[in-house]
Amino acid sequence: MKEQRQHHFSHRIVLLGLCLGIVLAFYLYRLLQVQIVNGEEYAQMARQSTVREQVITAARGEIVDRYGRPLAINRQGFDIIFDRAYMPSSETNEIILRLMEMMEEAGEEWIDNLPITDTAPFDFLTGADGSYDAYATEIAAAKSFAGVQEWATADEVLYWLVDRYELGDYDAETQRKLAGVRYEMDQRGYSITVQYTFASDVDISTVTTVMEHSFELPGVDVVENPVREYVSGDLFPHIIGRIGPIYQEEYETLRDKGYQMNDQVGKMGIEAAFEDYLRGTDGTRQITVDHQGLVVDIQEGVEAVPGNTVMLTLDSRLQRVAQDALAAQIQNLQETAPEGEGREADAGAVVAIEVETGDVLVCATYPSYDINEYSTNYSQLASDPLNPLYNRALRGEYAAGSIFKPAVALGGLNEGVIDPDTTVNCQGRYTRWTDYQPGCLGVHGETNVTHALQVSCNVFFYETGWNLGIDRINQYAQALGLGRATGVELTESLGHLSSPAVAEEMGNDWQDADVVQSAIGQAYNLFTPIQMANYTATLARGGVWKEAHLVKSVQDYTFNETVWEPDTDTEMPVDASEEAFDTVKEGMIAATSLGGTSYSYWADFPIQVASKTGTPQTTAYPNSTYICYLPADDPKLAIAVVIEQGWHGYTGAPVARAIAEAYFYGSEESTATQQMGTLIP
Repeated sequence: MKEQRQHHFSHRIVLLGLCLGIVLAFYLYRLLQVQIVNGEEYAQMARQSTVREQVITAARGEIVDRYGRPLAINRQGFDIIFDRAYMPSSETNEIILRLMEMMEEAGEEWIDNLPITDTAPFDFLTGADGSYDAYATEIAAAKSFAGVQEWATADEVLYWLVDRYELGDYDAETQRKLAGVRYEMDQRGYSITVQYTFASDVDISTVTTVMEHSFELPGVDVVENPVREYVSGDLFPHIIGRIGPIYQEEYETLRDKGYQMNDQVGKMGIEAAFEDYLRGTDGTRQITVDHQGLVVDIQEGVEAVPGNTVMLTLDSRLQRVAQDALAAQIQNLQETAPEGEGREADAGAVVAIEVETGDVLVCATYPSYDINEYSTNYSQLASDPLNPLYNRALRGEYAAGSIFKPAVALGGLNEGVIDPDTTVNCQGRYTRWTDYQPGCLGVHGETNVTHALQVSCNVFFYETGWNLGIDRINQYAQALGLGRATGVELTESLGHLSSPAVAEEMGNDWQDADVVQSAIGQAYNLFTPIQMANYTATLARGGVWKEAHLVKSVQDYTFNETVWEPDTDTEMPVDASEEAFDTVKEGMIAATSLGGTSYSYWADFPIQVASKTGTPQTTAYPNSTYICYLPADDPKLAIAVVIEQGWHGYTGAPVARAIAEAYFYGSEESTATQQMGTLIP
């Protein structure tokens, strides 16, 4: 029995061994087949198995004027990028240095936003005025990144970067160059999944050189990307704005919206405000490369969809006329006006609005700049004491001066404080109080509202404003559009109407005298040029306030579909009689007629103009404010001009006339512009 059990056990061992031998033989056969019989085939398959997904950047939508004239467009350019998946970390510095040498030989620049000078002795970058203010934000960011104290020097920041990036073996200037690139790579989130753009829009000859030396530059690649181009960079720079790179702190938010770290995003102006419409939808493709990096297959994936086109309400031809006329008039004042009476003029703004629609046709600021030169000239622009980067048309807050008087006249007429025949005896000084008697610019005698608007009599409006009271003054001024948002699609300042509350906010006590000063557009009244223009348009409509707009519509890239358009039905009637508006209009027509404050500038103009001049006092020299609309009986165009330190209100009239001539008669170079030097009385 025992021998029988041993016999069966031996058979099991033999059977198990046989099975194991069969399995081993099978695996040996497969191994021989893979490595020897089909080895080359499988090796070739392995060498061809590197597949990368490439993002196809969608073209950004264009920005055009109201007639479709291009303002911001795209063209194809070449970017040099770093791909960490193929760039050995131990050779990063040497690879970058070799690439820099090629770029320098080709006269090309690369991205370097480290705010430290290029050469020793190293210091933080300064503006044209020699201060660090122009780069304060960038310097603070660099110090924060380096982990040094806020009072640290540039050398201390650079010392930390040299240590971090292992640059100790290089000379000082090479350390600075490499540190600039490595710092920017970190700022842009360079990683295994995020490529870094080393240089943008490089010349095709440089592309060829880089590609020819690709074996020396592992991880360096050249890609085609749309390049943003501003057709006339000095037109509307404050309105169009610009695009720029995404930084680490922005990426946390933008990543959830599908942005890549190397994308460009709107930074200001329309580019920023309409980012969601201008940005296209990126596409993808699958690229298979062999072991030599040669492309062996491309599979198209999702097709890229270009962004939408933003059509502005602005007229680029009219804007050019306005910008040139404003610059010419300021230069003319500097050369011909007496000292203290306009020679000090140095800045300003002009806005023109289409009365019927509320479309902004002109929105110009002086001094200005070329958006194409923003990056290269940023230091000079940021440190310029006249601040050309500042959007005076939408953000500048100015006392209105006498252009405020039509609002007071309207309130007085509608409230019964005055009627068209009411007169005030102007003897050159307002005598309600014995200890405070503000003056007038003339002695006008018995003056009614029409004549008071014609000659801009302060005494008439002191008395009318006092009897009307600050609350009712502000009620009509705000209804007409002052001290309130205009509705434009960009950020605008709201300014404020003069009031006890505003005085208190400024740490002052409200005085009786503030009421009469408010009535002539002084005291605490501050408004933007675009508010002044919209106020003028409301007067022109006979009391219908409408929102102003800078964007007419957003069209898809084929122009077959309207994606967005503003609500143009937002309007509010001003609660005042037609008779009151007609009387105000008569006074504004008189201001442009014989004996009026701006008659000499319109005497030979074939269209009747309604206007008002203003000379608001400032802490320095008086500003010049000017408003008009025309034709007076069928208004099409409303204009507001502000010239800082321009003194006389009528000095803005030549700018308004240049715009009117171009608008009604198609004149590129108006008579007013040609004769600017003869228009100073």
